[in-house]
Amino acid sequence: MKKNVIVICIDGCRVDRAEGSSIFKNKTEGNIFFNKSITYAPYTNASMHAVFSGVNGNRNGCYSYWHTFKFDNTHFKTLTEYLKEDGYFTYANVHSKLCIPKKGFDMFEIYDENDVNYIDYHKSILQDMKKKNENGEEFFLYLHYSGIHTGIRDQVLKKYDNFSADYFLDNEKNNERYDYLFSNAEKYLDELKNKIDELNLDKNSVIMIISDHGCSVGERNGERAYGAFCYDYTIKTFVSLIIPEFKKKIITKQVRHIDFLPTILEFLNIPLDKTYNHVDGESLIPLIKEDKFVEKMAYSETANPLNEKAPPKKPNTKSVRTSKWKLIFNEYNNTRELYNLEDDPDEKKNLSRTNLDIENTLWLELQKLQL
Repeated sequence: MKKNVIVICIDGCRVDRAEGSSIFKNKTEGNIFFNKSITYAPYTNASMHAVFSGVNGNRNGCYSYWHTFKFDNTHFKTLTEYLKEDGYFTYANVHSKLCIPKKGFDMFEIYDENDVNYIDYHKSILQDMKKKNENGEEFFLYLHYSGIHTGIRDQVLKKYDNFSADYFLDNEKNNERYDYLFSNAEKYLDELKNKIDELNLDKNSVIMIISDHGCSVGERNGERAYGAFCYDYTIKTFVSLIIPEFKKKIITKQVRHIDFLPTILEFLNIPLDKTYNHVDGESLIPLIKEDKFVEKMAYSETANPLNEKAPPKKPNTKSVRTSKWKLIFNEYNNTRELYNLEDDPDEKKNLSRTNLDIENTLWLELQKLQL
């Protein structure tokens, strides 16, 4: 039996807040919570194009704000296209035409993020999708919640620059602001989960709740929100998979956002199309079912604006990450940062040049992955 696929993206949601929320870490059977999923880029466009293609942006063409329209759909096939070809009705409701690949959607709606009631609007879309099932048609639904994003844009990005002392010296206010926006996201997700259950869509759907990237609350001078650096508060995020056939579990091993395209396809028995270029991600079904897993290096990159009005056209900050170690290369000033994430999860103590064996190994991996 085929299953619907519902993807809900909570734009800018921090993993530390999600981990502390019973709504995000749903206790029902079939909820698999990945608390260490690494995004390719700490901003929506490149992050979600990587999710949809299973390929990092330096290969799929969407590797900066300037290159969102350069996604290479000739050589890379998206989740939407796979499901469309398998007979699914495909529907996206987003705040911007830039945030995900458009190809393959039957309906691609853009809402006004300045004037939208997310809860009522998205519940009505779920009701419409239920009718698709009643008419014998499975659906793929992508819903983008941008309430945190919009709040940060209006309350932070429009008021402060990346080096504003008024922002970085007021840690309490920064956290209170973010926590209020997160509480609204909790209400939204709770209402949507209840609606999904009410319509019995939980019984015949694969549901993925994902954060495209995290968000700063003032941890690093030079980044008042996201997109400037490759520190964990923006690139380490979460994914929650709700699949009735699987038992609930929390997976603490490092995975990558690019792993979820092959994961969903394998569960649905849809083979990867070998006429397209290979994907970077690998299916997590063996990890979910049997805890069989070989950790893969996670690669991330972004274009640090260096306090200029527009970001550079190519990434100039890059990182590779394992569960224990992270190497960051700041191309714009030719510096490296090495962190032991087990001992120093907040990335405060730069160990570059103190552990050359580890650093050189990661450096070689970064050279391979950035090509």
